[in-house]
Amino acid sequence: MKLGKKVFALIMCVFILIGTEQTIDSQTKLFNMSYLFFGSPSTYINQVQNTKGSLHVVSPNYFDITEDGQLDVTWKLQSSFISDMHRRGIKVVPFLSNHWNKTAGTNGLKNRDQLARSIAQAIQTYNLDGVNVDIEGIGETYRDEHVDFIRLLRTYIPKTKEVSVAVAANPNNWKTGWHGFYDYKGISQYADYLMIMAYDESWEGPESPIGPVASMSFSERSIQYAINQGVPKGKIVYGLPFYGRVWKMDGPTSDGRMIQGLGLSSTRVEPLLHQFNGTEFFDEKSQTPYATFTIPSGSSVFIGSTKFTAGKYVIWYENERSIKAKLRLPQKYGIKGTGSWALFHEPPSIWSFYTNWLNGEYFKDVKPGYWAESNIHFVSQKGWMHGTTSTTFSPGTTLSRAQAAVILVRALKKEQMLPKAFQFQDIKGHWAQKEIEIARELGYLQGKSPERFDPGSPITRAQLAQILYNIFDYPIDEKKENPFSDVPKDYWAYKAVMSIYQQGYISGYEDGTFKLGLNSTRAQMAALMDRMSEDFEAVASE
Repeated sequence: MKLGKKVFALIMCVFILIGTEQTIDSQTKLFNMSYLFFGSPSTYINQVQNTKGSLHVVSPNYFDITEDGQLDVTWKLQSSFISDMHRRGIKVVPFLSNHWNKTAGTNGLKNRDQLARSIAQAIQTYNLDGVNVDIEGIGETYRDEHVDFIRLLRTYIPKTKEVSVAVAANPNNWKTGWHGFYDYKGISQYADYLMIMAYDESWEGPESPIGPVASMSFSERSIQYAINQGVPKGKIVYGLPFYGRVWKMDGPTSDGRMIQGLGLSSTRVEPLLHQFNGTEFFDEKSQTPYATFTIPSGSSVFIGSTKFTAGKYVIWYENERSIKAKLRLPQKYGIKGTGSWALFHEPPSIWSFYTNWLNGEYFKDVKPGYWAESNIHFVSQKGWMHGTTSTTFSPGTTLSRAQAAVILVRALKKEQMLPKAFQFQDIKGHWAQKEIEIARELGYLQGKSPERFDPGSPITRAQLAQILYNIFDYPIDEKKENPFSDVPKDYWAYKAVMSIYQQGYISGYEDGTFKLGLNSTRAQMAALMDRMSEDFEAVASE
């Protein structure tokens, strides 16, 4: 049976749409890649599937350098995986690694012409999309050889294929050691992009500081270094960590092991804290979460092959807030996009927002030009107000009394306090019980009665003014005229409204009213907190 040209074309279009369903979703404005190293080939497809179409390139561990400097195509390579990725519109660019073996790395560079030819041949043989060079642990002595290796790869690999390079983050302009090995400018002449490994600010070892894997300062200075070295912004990819590090603070385990910056999958943090009743914190300076927990005497837990025994521990890691902060950086600096180390260790929830945040679409329901757009982005970045979901803010939704209590306690950095008493009977077991009781004890707000708070009720404009007045105690100039026709001097919130108004933080409506009983929205709260940000920060620092 012969098919007409139009029918045949229609069938082919349907086939393409079915076979590349993820392709359509994955064509984001900014580039995104990640490495595949953990798990096994049987889990790789699921790992990519979990990213919900966020990836343009996946980089599996298919190419190793042997000790004598030859190419070893690893057992992990599976043609079926490569074909599956291509059907999804995702490029497969294996990373070439010496796995910190200095002998293998230096011999590979000495044998760079043959190694580059072997890689080019393997790319052709297995229908791969290029190579990501990840040679680490080599000193600055071989800096020029490394650049020349990239040049040779670019010579032997077709221009339609990718040649990219993983480079150590260099926020402090180190000239020697393994950081000094990477000639950013020289590499960028031949590579499609540099993937900056902007992590391991802390590392495993006694010399490591106890702190974040990648603070915001470390991340930004790493990007700035690449730009200052003359790397075109379109060739800079910023790498995020999907892992944390843990330290045992009171000596070795019962097995005699010192735990000093041991790598820990982000997926293991929450279960560990839940099991041992840990406490979570957020370091504002580094924009990074950390947590403490204690394993009681007689208890233990295995993380991989490491046995964690009784004692005190601290973990520095990544969560939704810290990852969202990092995802703002590509837009801020105008660079190509992001990479990450590595799939299998990320909190699965991040893929619900990753693509949107990478591309500056922070909340789906806050459209460009919305009157409170900048205010919402500001309070979100500060961590004062979170979205109602990972991708929505619900700007027009009425602000509840419980939400107001949590937002204020969070912004004033009082969330780690513990209430001395639990007074309100109608919030037992409520998600905001602790914050509501903290706000009550600090005098921020009151209940509707001594035992009733009514957490779900909305906050009116008058109530919000009174709460802010309770916190900041602004002075009132009695000589100034009251501009609001509906705010009599004997009204219970008169002083609060006038004080906030006189500070220039709130205003009334065109008809000369304040509308005391009108419910406050989440967008209005965001705008108000943005205007008052310096005051919030001043009180929080006291």
